[in-house]
Amino acid sequence: MAPGVGNAPELVIFDCDGVLVDSELLSAEVSRRVLADLGCEVTLQEILDEFVGASAEAFEAGVAARLGRPLEPDWNSRYRPWYADALRSELRAVVGIEQALQDVSIPSCVASNSGHARIRESLRTTGLFEYFEGRIFSADDVARGKPAPDVFLLAAASMGVEPTRCLVVEDSVFGVRAARAAGMRVLAFAGGTVPAERLAGENTIVFDEMVRLPGLIACSYEH
Repeated sequence: MAPGVGNAPELVIFDCDGVLVDSELLSAEVSRRVLADLGCEVTLQEILDEFVGASAEAFEAGVAARLGRPLEPDWNSRYRPWYADALRSELRAVVGIEQALQDVSIPSCVASNSGHARIRESLRTTGLFEYFEGRIFSADDVARGKPAPDVFLLAAASMGVEPTRCLVVEDSVFGVRAARAAGMRVLAFAGGTVPAERLAGENTIVFDEMVRLPGLIACSYEH
């Protein structure tokens, strides 16, 4: 349903990576190293274009396709510490997000393609966990990760809000597609790794500075 009168938002659903925490470049660089270790040289930009916002299953399928062979069970156990070490030592909150969270006046939650353990670790590392404790939803909780709408629909149902009254803050093509499929309006953050033109589309406002977020949410009451 398109936004309309009487359809004021009651819930803001935040993606985590690239929206709350500035993790996309860190993760992409580790992913580039992972593929190199597996025998497949790719550029950082190729990783960003193909995998930002993808589920773990989509990443694994993409890696297998590039290698031209199936991956062994638990193939990534060797690499989990690589991601954990990078995020633990270098992860920061997205510039302006903490002030934006303080200024958002309606309920909020997180819905991410990352696993629960990584979401909690990322939010604790950046000091943002207190804003979302008890209101975190993961692709671990549903049958399909983004670009399927499942995790957004779960978040809305768990928070007791109709999808048409939800705003989703996303930074990836997969996430924007998932939010639209869920029937939700999108505030697409283009201040990270994905160009604005790849995020633009129906029921979507693209912005590039988190300082604008509370105003964009407030303006949505008028439409």
